Amino acid sequence: MSKSAKKIAVITGGGSGLGFAIAKTFIQNNIITIIVGRDEEKLKTATQQLGSDCFFKTCDLSNLASIPGLIENILIEFNQIDILVNNAGINMKKDFTEVTDEDFQKILTTNLCAVFALSREVVKHMLIRKTGAIINISSMAAQYGLPKVIAYSASKTAIDGMTRAMAVELSPKGIRVNAIAPGFIYSDMTAKALDSDPERKAKVFNRTPMGHMGEPEDIAAAALYLVSNGAKYVTGVVLPVDGGNAIGF
Repeated sequence: MSKSAKKIAVITGGGSGLGFAIAKTFIQNNIITIIVGRDEEKLKTATQQLGSDCFFKTCDLSNLASIPGLIENILIEFNQIDILVNNAGINMKKDFTEVTDEDFQKILTTNLCAVFALSREVVKHMLIRKTGAIINISSMAAQYGLPKVIAYSASKTAIDGMTRAMAVELSPKGIRVNAIAPGFIYSDMTAKALDSDPERKAKVFNRTPMGHMGEPEDIAAAALYLVSNGAKYVTGVVLPVDGGNAIGF
């Protein structure tokens, strides 16, 4: 395939949730999008919903050794990668002392090591073309202390540091790197979790100045901005999209 007139994006965890919302917005804005995940059926369904500019690749990102081959296959098929969105992530709620070394490492492998490995392989290609945009999905867990998510918090705080380090090293070479820190975003899962815990729900809304949850589309709109020419002078930021939660009192 010769150089595409359209930009080409890779989104991990693109089969559902925030990844799906970002993919949908990218495709609506003429960006060919490849969604990556573990669940082939979920990816197939998502691809059917997203239309002819959506493609999928099945890969278990916790298997770090499979990542160079994944990126190589995408480049053979599509010839270029203009945008990488590192969205895939896993979480685990456990009391601090109950978290095993294996538990901790499992979260770090998917949320941090895979993000690094994917970025490294994509950047090798972007450096040749002297252009590219990378978005890492961070979390409020990197901004606050949240109980019972020690490994997740560690992984997302590391993502923020990695975003800044990548931006400083890669931006002089034409590659912009930014992160998005979503606040409380509506999904069936979050709504159910909050509805079952009225005290937590009150706490969430009391410290969110806008007084309601965000939509997945809010994260997608931020992602579209950060990869667009409108953000050509923006790099190394961690953008909270949280209805003011991070500054709420």
